[in-house]
Amino acid sequence: MVGGGIGGLATALALQRNGWAVRVLERGTSVDGGGAGLVLSPNAVRCLEALGVAEEVRSRATVLRRSVVRQAGGRLLARTDLDVPGAGGPLLGVVRADLSAALAAALEPGTLRLGTVVDAVADLDAELVVGADGLRSVVRGAMGSQTPPTHRGYTAWRALVPRRSDLPDPATTLTETWGRGARLGIVPVGTGSTYVYACATAPAGRRPDESGELAEVRNRFRDWHAPIGELLAAVEPGMLLRHDVHDLTPGEVALRRGRYVLVGDAGHAMEPNLGQGAGLALEDAVVLAHVLDAEPTYDAALVRYARERGPRVAALGRQSRRIGRLAQHAPPAVAAVRDLAVRATPGRVVRRATGLATDWHPPSPAPPPPEENP
Repeated sequence: MVGGGIGGLATALALQRNGWAVRVLERGTSVDGGGAGLVLSPNAVRCLEALGVAEEVRSRATVLRRSVVRQAGGRLLARTDLDVPGAGGPLLGVVRADLSAALAAALEPGTLRLGTVVDAVADLDAELVVGADGLRSVVRGAMGSQTPPTHRGYTAWRALVPRRSDLPDPATTLTETWGRGARLGIVPVGTGSTYVYACATAPAGRRPDESGELAEVRNRFRDWHAPIGELLAAVEPGMLLRHDVHDLTPGEVALRRGRYVLVGDAGHAMEPNLGQGAGLALEDAVVLAHVLDAEPTYDAALVRYARERGPRVAALGRQSRRIGRLAQHAPPAVAAVRDLAVRATPGRVVRRATGLATDWHPPSPAPPPPEENP
């Protein structure tokens, strides 16, 4: 396993539960994920149940029962109940490091090899090599992929701040605010934190210094509704994470070749507009373990894995691009129509539209082989 992020840890755990000997090679000195918060949809939670860690993750999570969309001035555009029949269940707001810790703790001792840099994979002594090494995957490169990451025209920032009691919506609500060329989300996560994420149209590669970065974000959202300004003021210097948003062109990356196979962002990095990055990596993990258990050969298993995962991740990648064009890059006139349409759309229609992502269930375990007659 090259990479000890959520996809790598989950895949290692899924394989170990099926009796595989696994090594996870992670270049970092910890598996805290280097991130802030995550929203886990019902499909992701079902995967955690299949991996045996759902209760541990739930104990460290905030249950999100409603989502809200507002305009920059605070006007309500939409309110969607998530914990109703037909919705698939509520979301979970988690600290990324807590999810990584729960997965890592479930692994057998000695599985993780921290501080291990993999520059070439040909010499790795393993029957299978799983690339879980993210957007700029070394394993994907070794597979001969010619699909480079594509910058999507905007930048994202993320931070964790202490939970506030004066949020405009209840503490079980995910709030996203839309402006012109910018968005900002407020998500209660963990047991006492708020995850703040923001996106704004910006060229790739520009990096002010650390203090300038934080000042830029605060200034960009200074006129947005309360308590956005107060939340950004609570971000500690050095705690703001920034990354230019890239994806891999949906459907163009082969998920397997020879003994190599890709999971998570290594195979299908997408814009963050569906909140499915971690969820799809968890799906990859349980499906890969399932097909390796169900098929008679490695080759047959990896062919089946690519056949089952490829269409789904490509469809969601295209959907996320469409949302990005509408939510992030819409001209003012189009954005005004968009906001009117969102206000007029019933919650049940929103839930049905998100079903492509969330209404997914892990495969059933392979049946045991028949007992031989004495």
